[in-house]
Amino acid sequence: MSAPAIWIILPLAVSVLLWIPRRGQAVTLLGGLSALLLAGMAWLVPFDTALRFGPLSLKITPSLQILGRQFLLDAASQPLLTLIYGLAALWFFGAETAGVARQLIPLGMGIIALLVASLAVEPFLYAALLIEIAVLLAVPLLSPPRQKPAGGLVRFLIYQTLAMPFILFAGWLLPGVEASPGDLALAVQSATMLGLGFAFLLAIFPLYSWIPMLIEETSPYVLGFILWILPMVTVLFGTGFLDQYTWLRTSSQLPAVLRFGGLLMVVTGGAWAAFQRHLGRMLGYAAITETGFSLLALSLAPQTGIDLLFMLLIPRALGLAIWALSLSVLQAQVTPPRFGAVQGMARVYPLAAAGLILAHLSTAGFPLLAGFPIRLALWESLAHQSLSTAFWFLIGILGLLTGAIRTTAVLVMAPENTAWESRESRTQRILIGLGVMALFILGLFPQAVQPWLADLPAMFVHLGR
Repeated sequence: MSAPAIWIILPLAVSVLLWIPRRGQAVTLLGGLSALLLAGMAWLVPFDTALRFGPLSLKITPSLQILGRQFLLDAASQPLLTLIYGLAALWFFGAETAGVARQLIPLGMGIIALLVASLAVEPFLYAALLIEIAVLLAVPLLSPPRQKPAGGLVRFLIYQTLAMPFILFAGWLLPGVEASPGDLALAVQSATMLGLGFAFLLAIFPLYSWIPMLIEETSPYVLGFILWILPMVTVLFGTGFLDQYTWLRTSSQLPAVLRFGGLLMVVTGGAWAAFQRHLGRMLGYAAITETGFSLLALSLAPQTGIDLLFMLLIPRALGLAIWALSLSVLQAQVTPPRFGAVQGMARVYPLAAAGLILAHLSTAGFPLLAGFPIRLALWESLAHQSLSTAFWFLIGILGLLTGAIRTTAVLVMAPENTAWESRESRTQRILIGLGVMALFILGLFPQAVQPWLADLPAMFVHLGR
């Protein structure tokens, strides 16, 4: 049995089978447990080692050939598989509470399997095609049933699809640059094509206009899931490019380009979040700044940058999940969730309001919350390189913090005679409560996730050293 068959083909089969149950609770249970099982196997079962069960012997081989292409998931990939499917289980268990289990879990499992395949395929140029298939699979997930696709979804599909020809053309040019590193014109052409491709994929300024548009057209929980998995895998895919090509990895201009792109994301996302009056759009701009943090981490020295990049993964997934779930609870009562409509809702939905506010503060790097240790480490590393970069980073953080303060003021602003009560369901209270506890635990004890992160840099041969 091969690892790609277990962590790619099997989840694809499960995603099809998950359409059979008619009840959302059954889909949630089966999907969440399947993702947890895959994460547990990736964590506990060694690759390329014979396991004996009495007279039987089982060995998980790292590669699989499909249509002449090799899919490789070796021992270095195990921590990443554990992380991806473990975090997917977190999203799946909350899907029923958000009212999107029947759509999100089957399609989400298929999207994750395709994105894992994009990281495993060799030649890795085919990863661009697998990412595009995952994007196409996301379209029915993001489009409300029996409704014409709106502008945000159309723009999402156009931008993500435009990325493919740029990346494919760059991949065609890159081997030539590697063979003739002195050909400056060819190097500039390939780097430009690659940069444009990833600018579309990662929704780098000004190409992220579809995010605030789409958040008003679809479920915030569904879009939160897409804003978690797609940028995360795309950043890892791009890091693979840097790891493979020496001339690209050692380019003197690369850190400046990554730093400029990351600062644009952080500053513009934070600034727009500071002046937003729509809670959903605020979530979208916060997700934009998270991508900016990843680019800033990659702009640092290789060892430091890769470590910080992987440290960003868990707080990002946790914060987005809690924020999206809490917003879904509030949006079920008032649509659209603008300041005027949600005013005083903390009095009647206190846990949902607390989850939304604390997730927002965590993204802004507020002390004692999950985002604080990594934001502080990233800010310190940037300050060692450039004080001006650290200053603009702080501006973006202050924009996010301003948005969180305004949201808090609106949610708690109610007439004095309004009674405090909790209208959340028991499941909503449990899930949001556990999420808020996790935010504080990761903020107070960031070393708790080190066992899952310590071996992740090994998946990159050169950058991970």
